[in-house]
Amino acid sequence: MSLDIKYEFRSKVWQHPAPGGWHFISLPESVTKEIRKQFKSQEQGWGRLKITAQTGKSKWATAIWFDTRRRTYLLPLKKEIRVRERIYVGGVIDVIVGV
Repeated sequence: MSLDIKYEFRSKVWQHPAPGGWHFISLPESVTKEIRKQFKSQEQGWGRLKITAQTGKSKWATAIWFDTRRRTYLLPLKKEIRVRERIYVGGVIDVIVGV
C-alpha cells in the first residue's frame, strides 16, 4: 500500500549507449536505499516499482527499475517529457518521485 511518500533530488541525465538508447537519470544512493527499505516488497519483475515522477511542470505515472550493476534505481525519461521540459543528455534536473 502506497502512502505517496515523496523524494526530491537532482540528477544528471544520461543515455544508454545503444543506438537510439533510452534516456535515464539514476536515483541517488541514499534515495535508492530508503525506497528499497520501504518498498522492495512492492517491486514487480526485474525490480520494477510503480511511481509518479515530476520535473519542472511535468508530472507523470511511470516506474523506476532497480539496476543491479549500478546498485540504484533508474528513471526512464520519455521523449515527450524531455521535449516539454527541454531536458538533454548531461543536463542536471530536479526531480520528485512519489511512491
